[in-house]
Amino acid sequence: MAETEILLESGTNEIEVMQFTINGELYGINVAKVKEIMMSDKVKPIPHAHEAVEGIFKPREILLTVVDLPKYLMGAECEKHPRDLFIITNFNKLHIAFRVHSVVGISRISWEDIQKPDNTVSNGKEGVSTGIAQCNHELVTILDFEKIVTEIAPETGIQMDDIDKLGERERCDTPIVLAEDSVLLSTMIRESLRKAGFTNIKSFNNGKEAWDYLYSIREREHLFDEVSVIITDIEMPEMDGHRLTKLVKTDEKLKIIPLIIFSSLINEEMHLKGKQLGADEQLSKPEIKHLVEVIDKLLERTRING
Repeated sequence: MAETEILLESGTNEIEVMQFTINGELYGINVAKVKEIMMSDKVKPIPHAHEAVEGIFKPREILLTVVDLPKYLMGAECEKHPRDLFIITNFNKLHIAFRVHSVVGISRISWEDIQKPDNTVSNGKEGVSTGIAQCNHELVTILDFEKIVTEIAPETGIQMDDIDKLGERERCDTPIVLAEDSVLLSTMIRESLRKAGFTNIKSFNNGKEAWDYLYSIREREHLFDEVSVIITDIEMPEMDGHRLTKLVKTDEKLKIIPLIIFSSLINEEMHLKGKQLGADEQLSKPEIKHLVEVIDKLLERTRING
């Protein structure tokens, strides 16, 4: 087995993509999600599980759910081989193993070089691809592992009903900027925030779009009337959330705006990176109730400080 390391300097707008194959096709995963790679092993089936869930196994102290990624992607049973591998992942505070056929290697590329598939590929709907990248002259489909897991187990995703636990809330037109590339997650976050009373949400598909907007308003006299809180994902094509955070927090005008990193990647190492870049708060998806509470706290702090 091989432990992976995150070697990237913070805020450089780069990603390390681990490339793997399924039936000879190249796919990719952000190295930041990968704990280790193991040889496939015997798996204990789980009754009534999703058809793409192979079962569970416990290589050491952590019980892991195994997702048959070839079956999920192909929609049919694929022959399992002794040389298949398990990619052990950690995101959204979940440990999950994904079966793949081989691991090719790791490439470091810029988020600027990752493009979203157009509607021709996705049939007008968001598919399971975060984007298409070119690694070593090969096109690699970077998979949206959060979407895959949420589809298999909806209870692991954002639960808008959690907002009800906050009780009655007043409507608030405080402007919030949201940078989130996933159509599904962006919709769920916006709907959750509106349910919590926030009616003025400006949504952007990636960090670059959000930065272009923020830079265009940075000279406004009453900046907080334009944006009072920034919420950003980390993984986004063109410009990631760490780069956006760095740009905002090194800008003399914009650095006063509270910024929250809301990402499935928040762990001890990523939290340290975000802190070094100046993020005011960092939360792990799918903690939507906690996100609302943090927004309340930051807005109150801004109000008190004038």
